[in-house]
Amino acid sequence: MIIGLVLAIIAGSLVSLQNIFNSKVNERAGSWATTTLVLGMGFIASLVIGLIFEGQNMFTLQNMQTWYWFSGLIGVGVVICMVQGMRLLRPTYAIAIVLTSQLGFALIWDSLGWLGLERVPFTPQQLIGVLIIVGGICIFKLGGGRESKKSKSPNMG
Repeated sequence: MIIGLVLAIIAGSLVSLQNIFNSKVNERAGSWATTTLVLGMGFIASLVIGLIFEGQNMFTLQNMQTWYWFSGLIGVGVVICMVQGMRLLRPTYAIAIVLTSQLGFALIWDSLGWLGLERVPFTPQQLIGVLIIVGGICIFKLGGGRESKKSKSPNMG
């Protein structure tokens, strides 16, 4: 379990880092060029690393639903929406909303047993947890308004 926690923390930090890099590329190249660059480089890197570690076994895809093959298309939507969201909302706020949405939808899919997932019973504690996170984002956003006004005032020092 510890390894799973460590890997999840690393994944979260890498997603945040990738989103910041993506937003910087988007400032210079535009959304579609950014998406092409990000997913293209990801394809090349995963192909090379996969071939190194798994060889030709990498292409042995037994008993997989055909529609799972289209997950890369979902990645296009993820990158486009994330880059635009970060541009419009700033990184911290956009990522907080994305993570909350991710948690909420994962809770729904787990609870309903959709997409081939094992059904996990929905509990009020899970709902309260998501609502607390949403409340935290609201407090974060409302509290940030005063700080941004301070930073816009001229420095008298």
